[in-house]
Parts: sequence; C-alpha cells; structure tokens
Amino acid sequence: MPTFTIVAGARPNFMKIAPIIHAIQKNQISNPKLNFRLVHTGQHYDKKMSGDFFEQLNIPLPDANLGGGGGTQAEQTAAIMVAFEKELIENRPDIVLVVGDVTSTLACSIAAKKLQIDVAHVEGGIRSGDLSMPEEINRMVTDSITDHFFTTSEIANTNLRKSGVPEHKIHFVGNTMIDTLKANMDRFRKPEGEIFESLKAGNYFVMTMHRPANVDQEHQLKAMIDAIVEGTEGLPIIFPVHPRTAKNLELIGIKAENLLMCEPLGYLEFNYLVKNAKAVITDSGGITEEASVMNIPCITLRDNTERAETIHLGTNELVGTDPAKLKPYLEKIMKGSWKTYQGIPMWDGKTAERIVEILIKSYS
Repeated sequence: MPTFTIVAGARPNFMKIAPIIHAIQKNQISNPKLNFRLVHTGQHYDKKMSGDFFEQLNIPLPDANLGGGGGTQAEQTAAIMVAFEKELIENRPDIVLVVGDVTSTLACSIAAKKLQIDVAHVEGGIRSGDLSMPEEINRMVTDSITDHFFTTSEIANTNLRKSGVPEHKIHFVGNTMIDTLKANMDRFRKPEGEIFESLKAGNYFVMTMHRPANVDQEHQLKAMIDAIVEGTEGLPIIFPVHPRTAKNLELIGIKAENLLMCEPLGYLEFNYLVKNAKAVITDSGGITEEASVMNIPCITLRDNTERAETIHLGTNELVGTDPAKLKPYLEKIMKGSWKTYQGIPMWDGKTAERIVEILIKSYS
C-alpha cells in the first residue's frame, strides 16, 4: 500500500484536502497499511485563516507544521522548501500530494522532486495566462514537474495536452472543493454578530477582495467600492476583510451605511452567507466555483480567470478591474435576470474517491 504526504498551507487548501483525507480514511478500513501524513506549511498562520478549518471540516491535526508563514514570496518559498525537505528525509513517502496554486504547492513540489519523490497535483492544468499573478507561476512550475495531474475540467486537460503532458498522466476527476461543499451544505451556519442578525435571504451581497490589482492602489480600491455601493442600491454588502485589504481600507477611510465589514469567517459561516446571498462580488477563483454550484450570481473583479468553466456553465461573469464596467452587471442582478447554473461535468461530490482509487492502483 502506498504512503502519502498531503500538503496544505493556505485557506483554500483545506477545503481541497479534506475530502481526500476522508477518502483515504475510508480505504484504511479495508487497507490498514494505507498511510498518510498531513503537513501544514504554515503559509496561513492565524486561526481564522487556517486553524478553524481543522475543526469545521473534520481534518486531523497536522503531523507537522513547517512554520513557513510571513516574509516575501522568495523568503516564504525558501523557508517552506528547507523545512519540507527535512520532513521528507525523515518521513519519506511514495508520493507527495499538493493542491491548488499557492506558494506551498510550488515549494513542496520542488523539494519532493529533488528527492526523487513523485508529485500528484490536484487541480493541475488550470491557467489564467496572466504571468503577473504569482499563482500562475506556481501552477506552471508545479505542472512542469508533476507525475499525476488530477484535473477539474476538460479545459485543464486541453492545457496539459498542449504543453506536452502524456495522456496517461492526466486524470479528469472533478473538483475536491465541490466535494467539501456538498458534504457540508447542511452544516452551514449563520455567523454570530450584530451585523448578521437582520440579514434576509436573497436580500444582501457578499464581497471579497484581496488581489493587488484591486486593493493595492488607494484610488482603484476607493473607486471600486464606491461603484459597488452605488450599484447595490442600499442592500447590505457583507465584506469579510482580508488582512492585506484591511490595511489599505484604513488608509482610505472608506465608509458607507450598507458596507458591513467583518473579520475573515470560518468555512461554514462564510458559505452560509454565500448560499443565502442575492449575489457574490469577488476576485477569488475558488468562490466562483462554490457560488456557481449553489446557483448564486457571481461577479468576478478580474481581467482573466483560470476557471473558465464557471463562466461557460456556471453563474460567474468576468467583469474586469475597471469600476466603470460594473453598473450593467449589477443592474442585471437587481432585476433578477442573471444566468443559472448549467452543471459542470464531474463536479458531483465524488472527486476525492476517484483520486484515492487511482493513486492506490498506481502505487500498489
């Protein structure tokens, strides 16, 4: 039976690894020699950004925490690589499983391959085509040394084939993030706090922003939020504020009666808000996936996306980073004439089972 090292470091990773861990645990009943270690790189290191997820998603505490948070991109990458190399030398697995496109994914893939350990990339093959995004560089480098690609869409499969990846390495399995969503939907719970008490289902917006193109320039951030406040016609806008965005908002001093800012929320609380919202406004890729499956209108404040299936078959629209372009999209939402979810192939809640089955067959 194979031994796995599963890597997670940033908030989205935990939603993606939870169903994989549960699928391994299910297989351990009949295959007790099947083993895994969970390594937390520490990339996100505050409780709201990572700690709550272990409890909420029923993930075991990590076997190791590398403490790789903080610093510049290069400092963080280097710290994670040094610590993860030591972890792998002391606890050598058959395969290292990485997810998504964060710094931890890149750093741990490189460390594993330099020790001649196979790498499986969950969410391999997705591309935005935008090299100004650190995530795009992470995806490209990780996929250049990956042994098993577990893909979320036919678009990702095509990207990999174009780059010369042989067919037998590409496994179209679906989206583990949607596994987690479907498994926990009946557990979603309303957040505690005064600002959430008066919310009515279908009568408020949820907003997230953290990308540099939206939040790093004061004029751009103010113009974007002003356009959103105006276009939502007084409806409450719940805005869980990413730490990076909070600093910039303080400098600008943005205030609006219907803009309700709060700290980052746990998984169950945040998705309760999304599931009951009138619409979502975001620059996050993962939220577009969740909103689509829950059939909630979604506006993406980016000029490109690596998740085009959420536009073609989901409820997402790519609006861009120009605040002047927001108005017609918000008008469409307010009129109730938004498109509906068409169903994305293999996003059925069984992706993790397929991944674990493939890996067991490959390494037994």
